Amino acid sequence: MNKSALWIRIAAPIGVLVAVAILWHLAVDWFKLPAVLLPKPQRVLQAIWTERAKLLNGAWVTFQASALGLLASTLIGSFVAILFSQSSWIRTALYPYVIFLQTVPIVAIAPLLIVWSGAEFRTVVLVSCIISIFPIISNVTSGLLSIDQNHLDLFRLQGASRWQTLLKLRIPSAVGSLVQGLRISCGLSVIGAIVGELFVGNSGASDGLGALMNAMQANLKTAELIGAIIACTILGILLFLAVEALNRWVLRRWTIDTGFESDR
Repeated sequence: MNKSALWIRIAAPIGVLVAVAILWHLAVDWFKLPAVLLPKPQRVLQAIWTERAKLLNGAWVTFQASALGLLASTLIGSFVAILFSQSSWIRTALYPYVIFLQTVPIVAIAPLLIVWSGAEFRTVVLVSCIISIFPIISNVTSGLLSIDQNHLDLFRLQGASRWQTLLKLRIPSAVGSLVQGLRISCGLSVIGAIVGELFVGNSGASDGLGALMNAMQANLKTAELIGAIIACTILGILLFLAVEALNRWVLRRWTIDTGFESDR
């Protein structure tokens, strides 16, 4: 990437952010909106600085819950996808229930999860896992099944067992699909952690961003609430960038280890 293209990629989002901030400031003045309804951008920045300790601590707690939820959804989802790839009967019988996890409103079952698991950190992780697991199962299953027929025929001609075909053909071919699933699930894991904290936080058992947002909303601290939302957004972006970095590292190692690295 040349310098001008890099400059555009950096300057364009910053320019949009500055334009939104200016329009936001003008809208508050033009419509004479009270601060409790919509504070000015500088008031939000001031609130973020004042509450920086709470926001940083809350972001760390939420990050731990979302990261553990993403890890759990990756491990469980990949295992389920492997089962689906090995048996059409299992896939037909269980896939509707996987779709159920995607379609059921999490706010409807979160109170039930608290009854079962308690108002604990593990419940927040569980909610995060439930919300983020579907893209993993869907993408990895697709990757495991979308194998070139010629490759499958070659493995059969060589007398490869089902286990050898899985380990040496299906799983390596599904790495890209797993990464695609992670790109979607990393944002969903943050949403799940915050939703879990919104419910668990009512009992005082969590001090993550969701619990902070609950308290700020109850006390009509709109500027602080917007600051917490910004912190949630930044957390999701950081997780996405971490997944992208992992993707680049895995693909680079894969091309080197398999001998497909370009000679140029």
